[in-house]
Amino acid sequence: MHGKQQFENLISHSFSGTATIALALAMVFTLTVLLNQSAQAQTLPADGSWTEKVLHSFNGTDGSVPDAGLIFDTAGNLYGTTYYGGTYDYGTVFELTRSHDTAHGGWTEKVLHSFNGADGGNLFGGLILDAAGNLYGTGNAGGFGFGTVFELTRSPNTAGGGWTEKVLHSFNGTDGAVPDAALIFDAAGNLYGTTTYGGGLGNVFELTPAAGGGWTEKVLYNVGNVPFGGLIFDSAGNLYGTTYYGGTYGHGAVFELTPVADGSWTEEVLYSFHNNDADGAGPYPTLIFDAAGNLYGTTYNGGFYGYGTVFELMPAAGGGWTEKVLHSFNGTDGAYLFGGLIFDAAGNLYGTTVVGGSHGYGTVFELTPAAGGNWTEKVLYSFHNNGTDGAEPGWASLIFDAAGNLYGTTLDGGTYGYGTVFEITP
Repeated sequence: MHGKQQFENLISHSFSGTATIALALAMVFTLTVLLNQSAQAQTLPADGSWTEKVLHSFNGTDGSVPDAGLIFDTAGNLYGTTYYGGTYDYGTVFELTRSHDTAHGGWTEKVLHSFNGADGGNLFGGLILDAAGNLYGTGNAGGFGFGTVFELTRSPNTAGGGWTEKVLHSFNGTDGAVPDAALIFDAAGNLYGTTTYGGGLGNVFELTPAAGGGWTEKVLYNVGNVPFGGLIFDSAGNLYGTTYYGGTYGHGAVFELTPVADGSWTEEVLYSFHNNDADGAGPYPTLIFDAAGNLYGTTYNGGFYGYGTVFELMPAAGGGWTEKVLHSFNGTDGAYLFGGLIFDAAGNLYGTTVVGGSHGYGTVFELTPAAGGNWTEKVLYSFHNNGTDGAEPGWASLIFDAAGNLYGTTLDGGTYGYGTVFEITP
């Protein structure tokens, strides 16, 4: 499995400088054990499941290890990134366009840019679009060797409708290193993101368009403790995120950054994870809000069975926040969560797990609110990794289309073993 080997390299990279080699090897060993448990895995009920369809299998030259989520443009085209592959093996930005080519799942893939290392590369985070249709993202490679923020602009005069890449900022280590998560815009068009390392184990930064072109970077706060995930704004302009480590008990935290009149930002830790039977550990992805202002997220491990959780944080009367675990995964319904969550219009939550499920290669799940404040979990699909199906979808969040179908990526599997883009249809 080509993607599996690259995944092990990815794990080693992701934890360099913050965790011991023993921890990285333990994670890979645990993953391998789970993948080999497919014969013993409990088969979940088939009723109410969804139908999965692979839209594209990566072949290495067009990308490899698509570990980030997807986005739609207004025309219904999908965009995403790969960590490896492409012309120089530093990863790609790709587009999937609906076609009548049923032999390839009805979608045509096009590589918009192959990174060469100097202009960035090794993309772990997803993309965002601005109003003009330009794409923005981050790469772990390039610049001074500590990662970059880049922009892809459509080039109407280029034969075939090409794209031009521009590096907006190169990190130098002191202002951050290894930007792993997708960016966000504020209303003024400024970009915000996180770096996993650099400046003391991770920063929150802002990029502001400068007069005459170019962008100016400013470190807003050194949150430390490896903020793998991205950021979200509330309506008041405060930023929220997670750290994989740190907090009171060392198992990760949820934080809020509040702007101050003098241009600085203050940090408040909203919750520290315990990693006991009832609580999770290692919150990795970007959080989401519901309409009432509650926060939702996932933890990589912890919970009652040690395989990860879905949690909710609720503002408490008089200040502070209260945490509630909505679901603890047990392995047969999925294990280990690196991806975030999304809501549907009815208030149900959807997400993915890296491994586990009926065949051991990861799941797509749904959480539905139940009576008494509880939630009911249902596995919508368990990946097979049978040559045409994907494997390990739990690194990225899902997205919906207007018809209610779900789209995502798998880090491994597919026809060539380099990962897939898939659709799940109810």
